[in-house]
Amino acid sequence: MRILFQGDSITEAGRNKQAQDQPSELSALGPGYAGRAAGKLLALQPDAGHEVFNRGISGNRVTDLYARWRRDALNLKPDLISILIGINDIWHHFGSNDGVNSARFEHLYRLLLEDTRAELPDTRLVLCTPFVTPCGAVGDEWPPVVAKRAAIVHNLALAFEAQVIDFRGAFECWLNDAPAAYWAQDGVHPTPAGHERMAELWIDSVFEN
Repeated sequence: MRILFQGDSITEAGRNKQAQDQPSELSALGPGYAGRAAGKLLALQPDAGHEVFNRGISGNRVTDLYARWRRDALNLKPDLISILIGINDIWHHFGSNDGVNSARFEHLYRLLLEDTRAELPDTRLVLCTPFVTPCGAVGDEWPPVVAKRAAIVHNLALAFEAQVIDFRGAFECWLNDAPAAYWAQDGVHPTPAGHERMAELWIDSVFEN
C-alpha cells in the first residue's frame, strides 16, 4: 500500500525534503506523528510492502495545499491519503490577517476532495481535525474557531466517505493527563509526547480497528 501524509508543519516536522521521493526513508518521513506512525505500521506489517511518503509543508493553509495537490498528491497515486490541515488558516487570521475564513476553507477542501475522488476513486481518505491546546500563542478566541473547522472536517468526511481522526477531541482528553504545554508547548506544534500520542491514535484508528 502506498500511503501519503499531507498537511502543514505539524506533518512536515522537519522532514528532509531532499529525500522525499524515497518511500519510507527515515529522514524523509520526519520525527513527527507521520514518521512515528509510519514506523509503527512498518514494524507491525513488515511483509505488507507499504510505501510511506510525507509531503507536509510548514506554513501551509488549505489554499497552499490545494495549489500543490496535483504535484504532491494526485501524481503519487497513493492508496491512502491522510490530511491534517487548517491551523494556519486560523493562525494567519489572528496573527497577520492572512488567514482563510471558514467558508473558503470548506470550499477549497471540498474541491481538493472532489479532485481526488474523480481521479483516484479507490483511494482511502483519512481526514484529521485541526487542534490547539490552551497555552502559548493560543488565545481565548481560538478554540471556537478551531471547533468550527473541526466540524467542517467531520462534515466533509461524511460527504466523501472518508475516515475522521479527531485530534482536536483527543488533545482535549489528554489535558486530563498533563498540562497543555506538555502536549503542544506553543499551543499549536506538538511536543514529542504530543506527536507520539497522535501516532498511536492514527495507527489505532486507521489500521487496528
